[in-house]
Amino acid sequence: MSDYTPKPEHKFTFGLWTVGNIGRDPFGTPVRETKSPADLVRLLGEVGAYGVNFHDNDLIPIDATPAERDSILREFKAALAETGLVVPMATTNLFSDPAFKDGAFTANDPKVRAYALQKTMHAIDLGVELGAKIYVFWGGREGTETDAAKDPITAIKRTREAMNFLCEYVRDQKYDLKFALEAKPNEPRGDIYNATTGNMLAFITTLDHPEMVGVNPEVAHEHMAGLNFTHHVAQALEAGKLFHIDLNDQAFGRYDQDFRFGAVNLKSAFFLVKLLEDNGYAGNRHFDAHAYRTEDYEGVKDFARGCIRTYLILKEKAARFNADPEIQALLAEINADDGSLTPFTGGYTPEKANALKNYTFDRHPLGARGLKYERLDQLTVEVLLGVR
Repeated sequence: MSDYTPKPEHKFTFGLWTVGNIGRDPFGTPVRETKSPADLVRLLGEVGAYGVNFHDNDLIPIDATPAERDSILREFKAALAETGLVVPMATTNLFSDPAFKDGAFTANDPKVRAYALQKTMHAIDLGVELGAKIYVFWGGREGTETDAAKDPITAIKRTREAMNFLCEYVRDQKYDLKFALEAKPNEPRGDIYNATTGNMLAFITTLDHPEMVGVNPEVAHEHMAGLNFTHHVAQALEAGKLFHIDLNDQAFGRYDQDFRFGAVNLKSAFFLVKLLEDNGYAGNRHFDAHAYRTEDYEGVKDFARGCIRTYLILKEKAARFNADPEIQALLAEINADDGSLTPFTGGYTPEKANALKNYTFDRHPLGARGLKYERLDQLTVEVLLGVR
């Protein structure tokens, strides 16, 4: 049996809000006691995590006194030193407090928008103090239930203004920090602005410092919209904008389930892992997921270990797929090029265009050729089932 022990180079991380989830949902009260941030760091140390991430108020309650803040921070830093865990990413909670019921950066009330900027600057300071290099923005309340309430063009402009302001703040403070924008189509708002990773990639090009800003796509958020997550991650990778990634699982079209990675769509998880590993993704592999409400904290550890183990198993399966002679022979056949069209490849020239316009294609063999995708997909399933 292979060794699926996590190592620091795998960069597996969890948020305090993930393993710290106490099992509350809209229909039921908590089933697990609240643990301190320091205790959650120790739990993650037990399961072999590389790092821990947090929203500002996961670590420091929004109404904490200065003395309480200092005490929590001391204990948290001591737990990091004890376990060897690092803080690669931080973010701001701009969705839980009633002040943000109409959004943060897109709220109609200018006082709310200013407060959101203030809260984020303080949270950025805290994240940088603890070593974060990536800062994630998820606009959980940046949306509407009725489009009568907000002009969407105004909302886009307000979001751009906020991101430009915060980029300048980071530059002015000389922080070594990049931003990653996280998309979601709905929930907790009826509709959330910049609903997909593609929306975010387009929005980034309009910023004053687009080089500072990338994306943090999440499996569940794209699956909620019925989209192929691997394709969205590929677009971000190809653009050089995959700054961070949230791994979990989700039944297509459901509410935000945040299941253990690979718990629902195993083939989708396989192709995602293969994409990341084949393309040398060097960032953190962050599990933004939650244990079932049925679990105690031993079950939470099982959940966290399961996320890590599934990723490493799928990484091994991806290597096996790449080394399988029959699969690779099929791929070579599918992608075969006899070189006859080489004169038309590469960039445009008038000569190439004219030559291609005058080339005679026999379209009937093109349509008649079988591509053997059924066989290829079956072999993929057999790799996943462990019979190859």
